[in-house]
Amino acid sequence: MTERSASAPLPRTAFLLAQLGADAAERFAQRVAELDLTPRDAGAIRVLGRSAGISQRELATRLGTTPSRIVPLLDSLEARGFVARSRSERDRRNYELELTESGQALLRPLRSIAEAHQADVLGALDVDEQRQLSDLLAKMSAAGRLHADAHPGYARTDGADPADGPDGPGGTDPAARSRTARARS
Repeated sequence: MTERSASAPLPRTAFLLAQLGADAAERFAQRVAELDLTPRDAGAIRVLGRSAGISQRELATRLGTTPSRIVPLLDSLEARGFVARSRSERDRRNYELELTESGQALLRPLRSIAEAHQADVLGALDVDEQRQLSDLLAKMSAAGRLHADAHPGYARTDGADPADGPDGPGGTDPAARSRTARARS
């Protein structure tokens, strides 16, 4: 048996990252489904909660997608009473986005969900290990030029959320499919 050099990559590290990411995304989707939201909904609400009045184009940029892909998401959030669009006074070609009272009311439970999710995902690590992992992942994210608010699900062209898995919304669980379908309608 040969000894691995200190500089050799650990076997399966990229796979383990992908596996953990998919699992974390699926668990987060289940958590936000309790609010009848999808991860995409939650991401848009979170960004708008921090940046009221941004344009659809700016929201799309922050979420790592194109403006045309953000329109159906905003249509859904607006129809459910979470987001209001108004013509920009500075540039009448653009809409400015704001959370409604109902949208604002989602920020606190979304924060609680995010904190519980983080604690759950990182629960096997002590505080120093969590900081180290965070630093390493931030370094990798910066090297890959990933935006802090962007999520791979926003860039998909088929409209599917990566947390849905290969079996579509909710995976193979009929109850999860039903919750996901309600959240998307």
